[in-house]
Amino acid sequence: MTATATATRPAPAPPTWNPLSLWYSDGWTTTKRNLIKIKRTPDMLVFAVIQPIMFVLLFSQVYAGAIAVQGTDYVQFLMAGIFAQTVVFGSTFSGSAMAQDLKDGIIDRFRSLPMSSSAVLVGRTNGDLVLNTISMIIMMATGFLVGWRVNSSMGEFFAGLGLLLLFSYAFSWVMALLGMSVRSPEVINNASFIILFPITFISNAFVPIETLPDPLRVFAELNPVSALVQAARELFGNEGSAPVPDVWTLQNPVLTVLIGVVVLLVVFVPLCIRKFASISSR
Repeated sequence: MTATATATRPAPAPPTWNPLSLWYSDGWTTTKRNLIKIKRTPDMLVFAVIQPIMFVLLFSQVYAGAIAVQGTDYVQFLMAGIFAQTVVFGSTFSGSAMAQDLKDGIIDRFRSLPMSSSAVLVGRTNGDLVLNTISMIIMMATGFLVGWRVNSSMGEFFAGLGLLLLFSYAFSWVMALLGMSVRSPEVINNASFIILFPITFISNAFVPIETLPDPLRVFAELNPVSALVQAARELFGNEGSAPVPDVWTLQNPVLTVLIGVVVLLVVFVPLCIRKFASISSR
């Protein structure tokens, strides 16, 4: 009786992942975690939307008769400012969520896993981008109800929407760094409002810049939120016939916003990654 040798087939090699694939996979996983968190806590979305809707109704119905804008009605002038305020305020969720995750020890768990630290931050800011997109859709529907209209092409409309969301994504990294720098989640709201209120209200968002006192007017002309609002007005066709201040940032608002987005990402993404790597349990 002859024994037949059976050849053993070698076990298949484990799949190889390049660093870019691993980073993308980690980022997508943390993004899904944050989207599921929004789904399970719908009150987060509700309160994120209620505040800008209140601003629309307050300014359009209460102050519209008292604020005159050359060449257009106040609602057309107002909505770009409300959109800019919404995306800037919406970026604070990155900061508050990072502060809360630090308090709950979630960040320490992420750091103990074999995953990219930057992917955790990307997932957090991506979640804010989705939340801001939903808020913008609801805000635009509210704007249509109070009389706001888009007076430009479809391409310009989507360019304006994309520019607003792009700025919100870049600004989310600023708030994420702030959220990792404070000692508790309760502090982040007060700390963020110290930044957000001046840059949104001392701007062209709610009143024409030329009506401001000289020191505030100079600040508003150089304020990046003013450039964002002016770019949105131009792309949505809501600028009216009022003269634009003769400063480069407002004469070239779209380019100004794009430059600002690049600067924010180049500066704050590395700072956030470094801060994430250095923080310890609090």
